[in-house]
Amino acid sequence: MQYTFSPKLKMTSLIMVVIGVVLYGIGFFLHQSDVANSTEYINGLIQADPTQFYGDYVSESFKSLNTDHEEHMHHLVNLLKNRPWAAFYVPAYFAFGIAAAALFYLSIQFVANAGWSMVVTRVMEGIATFLPVASVLLMVIVLGSYFHMNHLFHWMDADLIDPTSEKYDIFMANKAQLWLSPNFWLVRCVIYLVVLSAMVPVIKNATRKLDENPGDKGLFSSLYTKSVLYIVFFAICSAAFAWDFIMSLDPHWFSSLFMWYGMVSYLVSAVSIMAIISIYLKRKGSLPLFNDNHLHDLTKYMFGFSLLWSYLWFCQFMLQWYANIPEEVQYFQQRMAQYPYYFWMLVVNLAAPFLILISSSMKRRFNIVFVMGFVIILGHYWDFYNQIMPAAVGPFHNFGLMEIGAFVGISGLFTFVVMNAISKLNLEAKGHPYFHESKIYEYPF
Repeated sequence: MQYTFSPKLKMTSLIMVVIGVVLYGIGFFLHQSDVANSTEYINGLIQADPTQFYGDYVSESFKSLNTDHEEHMHHLVNLLKNRPWAAFYVPAYFAFGIAAAALFYLSIQFVANAGWSMVVTRVMEGIATFLPVASVLLMVIVLGSYFHMNHLFHWMDADLIDPTSEKYDIFMANKAQLWLSPNFWLVRCVIYLVVLSAMVPVIKNATRKLDENPGDKGLFSSLYTKSVLYIVFFAICSAAFAWDFIMSLDPHWFSSLFMWYGMVSYLVSAVSIMAIISIYLKRKGSLPLFNDNHLHDLTKYMFGFSLLWSYLWFCQFMLQWYANIPEEVQYFQQRMAQYPYYFWMLVVNLAAPFLILISSSMKRRFNIVFVMGFVIILGHYWDFYNQIMPAAVGPFHNFGLMEIGAFVGISGLFTFVVMNAISKLNLEAKGHPYFHESKIYEYPF
């Protein structure tokens, strides 16, 4: 069974890319005028709402042009300059995580010898196809940061680890000895992006060969082995790139739960996209074997991962907030002070999935799951926005043309690449020995 890429959807996705680029370009142009007059622009914002910049401890003497104020002004200018990079970083990283998690989820199906999911494995492969593209997008951020074209990762400032500098930070110096070294960071980032991306054609070729040689035990065993390798790579890389790409934006803060927190966010978003695309293909007649039994199982993962994400978020917040350790609690203090809608994402990421998808009958409703898929994706984009923007831009977080443009543009690119890849796949994995089990699968309850 083959899917023909709808000309309407193809045109829509390309228009989204163009609109995204135009909006981002206009936003960048307007932003440059603020940067050109950064001191006056920032002082105007400070006068309008000083607590956004200095907290509750602002005083007239501090706001006068003394050394402390000048140093803080330099920091604020750097944050202002970060905004174009951060606006692009959020959707690029989110798309990268979704694609990597989709291939991880696919590999789990093969390793676990799952039968129910074989009808939708080609959808998972299609989503994973975006991983090399997302890696290229992230490489722009990585190289821009390494060559000091932005200040996203402020620990890269050499003065922070120079004992003779007034900016010397012993905490940063200690971390630089082991982990936060720019050269070592660059090497690690390249490894994450290259290794994970390289596994996409490896697994796709293995499934294609199995289709061409159905029942071949050697090819089936080879697919199993390659899937195990990707699971191992993803387990290591997903933990490390969560630290390097996100947690190191706030280098004084740390959380032992953070890698799991991020991974579950990618997973629930990836499964939501699987459900959306599967429903779309079903309606187009390209995935006739997909039925409410398969949808029910996909939605169970959407529901379960949403609750797991909420559990991890609460554990991370509760343990750190009530322990009241300065290095930990400042992470949440900034978000509560500068991002007043921070906690509202719990409505989208916890309350909505829990209340709407808890019923078994609701998990079988195509229209409801289709809409909830978009709700969950937007909710977790909001989560990554809250993770990245406070550290990257601080108080300069207006959701404007650059943020909208980057999100729309990368969403359009994601849609085009994924649906184009799916159109080149045989949507029925007839070579897999469990495909028949998936065809006749029926949820027993």
